[in-house]
Amino acid sequence: MTRQLISSGSSFEQDIAYSRAVVTSDTGGDWIFVSGTTGFDYATMSIAEDIVSQTDQCLRNIQAALAQAQSSLRDVVRVTYVVPTASDFPQCWPVLRQYFGDVRPAAMMISAGLLDPRMKIEIEVTARRQPTASQPG
Repeated sequence: MTRQLISSGSSFEQDIAYSRAVVTSDTGGDWIFVSGTTGFDYATMSIAEDIVSQTDQCLRNIQAALAQAQSSLRDVVRVTYVVPTASDFPQCWPVLRQYFGDVRPAAMMISAGLLDPRMKIEIEVTARRQPTASQPG
């Protein structure tokens, strides 16, 4: 089995000692585990104030990590949402439908505190990329 580490360049990754995503490969394909991702714009290390904008940025950050792993949101099989205020979660649904409407991964929402009070949502995904013709499998 091989292992590839993916980085977004976020200072959080260095400070907390984690990778934005980890890809593990075997003969059946590639599993891609994307760490809990918040709505920070990593280029500016800024974050919007509202949960809808943060949800969109989370998913753009996740898309970028998946792209580095030669994958996409279409490969997502499981997603976990963490929101500090459960009653805010329905505001995210239109954005989630935009990104996952046809994919419809298995999902779970947890209401829990996040590291920074500015964070309104954190999203973690697991994706499974099938082997291509050029990959063994």
